[in-house]
Amino acid sequence: MKRFDDSPHAPAKQHWHARLSLGIARAGDASRLMERNHQGPLRVQKPLYPEGNAVCHTIIVHPPGGVVGGDQLAINAVIAEGAHALLATPGAGKWYKSNGHESRQQVTLEVGRGATLEWLPQETIFFDRARVQLEHAVTLAEDAAYIGMEILCFGRSASGETFGEGRVTQATSIRRGGKLVWFEQGAIDAATPAMRSPLGLAGNTVCATLIAAGKPLAPALVAALRALAPGEIGVTQMKTLVVVRHLGNSSQSARRLMLEAWRLLRPAIAGREAVVPRIWNT
Repeated sequence: MKRFDDSPHAPAKQHWHARLSLGIARAGDASRLMERNHQGPLRVQKPLYPEGNAVCHTIIVHPPGGVVGGDQLAINAVIAEGAHALLATPGAGKWYKSNGHESRQQVTLEVGRGATLEWLPQETIFFDRARVQLEHAVTLAEDAAYIGMEILCFGRSASGETFGEGRVTQATSIRRGGKLVWFEQGAIDAATPAMRSPLGLAGNTVCATLIAAGKPLAPALVAALRALAPGEIGVTQMKTLVVVRHLGNSSQSARRLMLEAWRLLRPAIAGREAVVPRIWNT
């Protein structure tokens, strides 16, 4: 594998430019990984079928184990008509200090007619002095279904490390049937009050979000989501889209709450009972 240097006058400052393209399509009664192209250190393990052939579980692996300043990652997945894919990661994503360079991850997901995609990476940890740009774009057919989850951890509280310096910017968009149904962007700069402001993290170090797009939820299901942890999560429904959020200081608590919310949502959105990816238990 080769590192690509975007600064030819400083050969010591080399960065990974990694790309991964996946295509999952329906073949008979099965969802199959039909396309798998990569450049640089992004890979997928072989497809897994813990709940039968209808759902293709695919694990995305970043072999270096962490992203350093200046690294660029791009993930593209197309889920064709009628297919069902669950994409996950084997462990926490780690974004190290910037060394003067901004790192970037761009995720582009396309879900075809009658298809379902579940995007369930494990938590993302931003080390002190990390400078990171995250972009996440989802395009859905009118009758497609999507569940996406993220757990962002600022610093390593278990190791006594805070996010005292650095910056993380984020932009997320979801289009359904050609219409923009969700867009948000923001920036967390450790040098500003955003870490402590009620309009930011309010002094917390962990921010978790689950977004599901599909059929409108029954009021009883929305109530059940809110009852999971009163005062610890917020639930908002907007027509065919629901957002579940959590602010706290424990990645384990955030993971537990997001998975509990996913277990409730999956039958309504994806039409299947929840089967936790095995990789989440290792």
